[in-house]
Amino acid sequence: MFTIAEARAELARLRPVLDEVVALRADAAELGAGESSLGGLPEFKAAQARLDELLTQVQDTGAELKGFAPLLVDFPGVLDGVPVLWCWLEGEQDLTWYYRADLGFPARRPLP
Repeated sequence: MFTIAEARAELARLRPVLDEVVALRADAAELGAGESSLGGLPEFKAAQARLDELLTQVQDTGAELKGFAPLLVDFPGVLDGVPVLWCWLEGEQDLTWYYRADLGFPARRPLP
């Protein structure tokens, strides 16, 4: 379980990893499509292996990786005695959203 402050601090530590995931995701998509100036099958497999390593690093923190394209990272927590997920979506600058664990992403709300 993360407090909101802990989740924000962990997100800050993870940002370089998440930025690398975004870049590698694009490279892997291009490599997987076929002819690419980035290389061929060996480079595609290397990109996939590195993506696996990076995604494992994210999950090893206790964060939950819920989406890959776009990236969605949740940090379990509690708000007013209710289990929530502090929620970061690719493109957001900070952790400013949450949703109740029992309601899911469609119930996403800005932090109070």
